[in-house]
Parts: sequence; structure tokens; C-alpha cells
Amino acid sequence: MSAARIVLSTCPDARTAESVARALVEERLAACVNLVPGVRSIYRWQDAIEEADEVLMVIKTTSANVDALTKRVAQLHPYEVPEVIALEATDVSDAYLAWLEGSV
Repeated sequence: MSAARIVLSTCPDARTAESVARALVEERLAACVNLVPGVRSIYRWQDAIEEADEVLMVIKTTSANVDALTKRVAQLHPYEVPEVIALEATDVSDAYLAWLEGSV
């Protein structure tokens, strides 16, 4: 089992995503955050079908940081219920994993 985790979260716009991403990296909760603009989300919220343009954050961290990262995203995020989905990263190169663990 790898210690590496990929966390997915969406933000309502680039400015918010950049602010959240920078804080996570500065606070060493994430080694890297990729911002993917142009995501169109269709979802159910308060019994209605909603649509929104969002920015996807692909956050690289470790299993040890997931809980703290989740709490920090909730503090920084404007959504009432921000998306935070942590996935185990498998088959991670030794060099990348060493960099990741040394960056958080």
C-alpha cells in the first residue's frame, strides 16, 4: 500500500482554486496541486439538479495528511459541502514518492 494519495476537489472559480491550492502547498499539506479549468459539473443539491462551471483541483499528498488537508479545505472553501475525495495512488515511482513525502 502506497502512502501517496490523490485528492480531488472542485472550486467555483480559478481565483478560489489558486488560493486554496497555494495555502495547502504553503502549509505542507500538499506537495503539488494541479488546477484543471473548464470542468462542467451537473449535480443534485437541495433536491434540485444544478449545473456549474468549476475548476478541478488534483491534490498530491500522503495518507498521513488527508485528515488535516480535508479540514483545511473545509475552512478555506466557500462551498457549504466541499468535495474532498482521497484516492490511493498505486504504482508510484520511488523517486516521485520520495519527493512527495519530503515536500509535505
